[in-house]
Amino acid sequence: MTETATHTTGAGAPAPPARFAVPGRIEVNGRVAGTWQTATLTGIRRETPHASTFRFAVPGWAGHLPGQHLMLRLTAEDGYRAQRHYSLASAPDDSGHIELTLDRVPDGEVSGWFHTVARPGDEIEVRGPLSGFFAWPGDRPALLLGAGSGVVPLMSMVRHHRARGLTVPLRLLVSARGPGELIYADEFGAETTPVFTRTAPAGAPVGRLASAHVAPLLAEPPAGGWEAYVCGSNAFAEHASRLLVAAGQPVDRIRIERFG
Repeated sequence: MTETATHTTGAGAPAPPARFAVPGRIEVNGRVAGTWQTATLTGIRRETPHASTFRFAVPGWAGHLPGQHLMLRLTAEDGYRAQRHYSLASAPDDSGHIELTLDRVPDGEVSGWFHTVARPGDEIEVRGPLSGFFAWPGDRPALLLGAGSGVVPLMSMVRHHRARGLTVPLRLLVSARGPGELIYADEFGAETTPVFTRTAPAGAPVGRLASAHVAPLLAEPPAGGWEAYVCGSNAFAEHASRLLVAAGQPVDRIRIERFG
């Protein structure tokens, strides 16, 4: 998610236990989530001209579920502190590492620091994981709709699905202005349908996410139906959720995270 957000995979370790406080909401351990931990930057990977993935070593990380996020804190030499919420891009594993994918936000003090100053070896503080509402334990069919950096928590779900060899159905519809702005483009497989709104490869249509993309998936849903996860800007979240409802998706089975 971008820094205005409101809110390495390995198959060896089990996912954190999922306890449901209410139907569909996963309970978060408040003690663990409230503890600040030191995270050391170990690598930077460019995704698009405006987005990069930052990999951190967090030896005390308690684990997370795909779709959760964390709070990140930077402290300047003069003591000034800045905090932001960011979605976790990595699937849960036992490596002691987590990954965040950050857009470069114009005039963004935190994203600006990461994109222009941060180097491997730098230390920051993180706490989490946070939020059980948008988490996907991998136990139900997942229909994922994202735009721009809204694909970040959804990619954690895709990676988790692959790393565990899950057979539960999963589909991803991801919107970007063009191929060069499609985050994780090299990782997408048969589960993913990209939608390009401004420029597209030769022979591919150009246009925003439409009922033609969503309706076929709702016309023949898997057993038990889809759990829909929508992440993106306010405008995208409203548009995508309307498409889902119009195609027959129950409102109480649509989870939304939005930013800026």
